[in-house]
Amino acid sequence: MICFPNAKINLGLNVVNKRPDGYHNIETVFYPIPVKDALEIVSAEELSFTQTGIQVDAPMEKNLVIKALNLLKTQYKIPPLEIHLLKAIPFGAGLGGGSADAAFMLKLLNDFCQLNIHADELERIAASIGADCPFFIRNTPVFASGTGNQFEPVDLSLKGYHFCLIKPDVAVSTPEAYSLVSPKAPEISLKEIIRKPVTEWRNLMINDFEKSVFTKHPVIGQIKESLYQAGAVYASMSGSGSSVFGLFENPTHLKEQFSDCFVWEGQLP
Repeated sequence: MICFPNAKINLGLNVVNKRPDGYHNIETVFYPIPVKDALEIVSAEELSFTQTGIQVDAPMEKNLVIKALNLLKTQYKIPPLEIHLLKAIPFGAGLGGGSADAAFMLKLLNDFCQLNIHADELERIAASIGADCPFFIRNTPVFASGTGNQFEPVDLSLKGYHFCLIKPDVAVSTPEAYSLVSPKAPEISLKEIIRKPVTEWRNLMINDFEKSVFTKHPVIGQIKESLYQAGAVYASMSGSGSSVFGLFENPTHLKEQFSDCFVWEGQLP
C-alpha cells in the first residue's frame, strides 16, 4: 500500500508571546501544497526500512516514520513490514515534511491493518510526534495557534493559482530564529486577512521570522524579491525558513534562474 505525504506552507506567521515553558505562542495558517514524498508499506517476515531520494542523516529509529510506527505498536498489533520512503520534500525548509511522513504513516497503518482508528485519535497520537503533525491527518487549511498545535478550520482555497517554491542550500535553526524575534500581538488577525483578496495580502500578511532570517541569510530575502519581480501576487518565507513561495496568476519558469536551488512549480489543486 502506498501513499504520498504532502508538504504545507505557512500563510503568515505571528509570534505572539513567550510562554512560561519557554516555547512561544504563534498564529499562522497552514495550507497543504502538492509537493510530495512517497511512502510504501508491504507485509514482510521482519521489519525493514529503506529511504531513497533526499538523504536524511539520521539512524532509522530517529526517523519520524518509524516513530509513528512504534507509537501505534504500543496500542495495536502491527505485523512486520517492509517500509520504503522516497524523500522529495526538502527538510529544514518550513514545509513540515517529516511531520507529514509521520502523519501519513499513521493513516497508512490504520488502513493497511484495518485498525479503524478515528481521525480524532490519530490527531492525538500525531500530537506526541510534533506540533504540526496533527495537521496532516485531515490535511485541510487551518488557523493554527498555541505552539502551532491548536487548529481551527478556515474557509480558504487557492485553487487555480500557480505556485512556485524555492529552497536554497541554506539551513535555518528554528531555536535561533525564535531567539531573534520580538513577540507581539498582530494588529490584524490572520483570520481576517485571509478573507481578503490575495492581491491585498502583500501589504497585510507578514512572517515575523523574515526580518531576522533575511539579515542572517540575505539569499532568502533575495529570492522573495525575485518572486515579486517575476510577477507574484504574494510571496513569503514559509515558517522559520528557509523555503520561499510565490503565488502567481500565470505559470512560472524559474528553474533555470535558480538552478542551484530546489524549485517546484505547478498549479494548486
